Amino acid sequence: MVFTINIQESKNGWLAGQCEQLPEAISQGKDMDDLMENMKEVIEMALEFKQEEYRRQHNLGNIMPLTLKYEKKRIIKASQRKRVYA
Repeated sequence: MVFTINIQESKNGWLAGQCEQLPEAISQGKDMDDLMENMKEVIEMALEFKQEEYRRQHNLGNIMPLTLKYEKKRIIKASQRKRVYA
């Protein structure tokens, strides 16, 4: 699955990102690497929350833990979007 991160730079130089596919996944970082590490964490948390919520709504027992793998990231500078692969 590919997640698209919309990135904005603040006046003080920090970067803020929001995942298009999971709008609740928002974070910030001092630089691009810091932001991407933080975004990975919030994407994982958002997916784990959605998984748990689904399990509760459908009265399911324990389900397989969520495991994400990340590949090398790409930057699309023209649109200031960064894709994180999971």
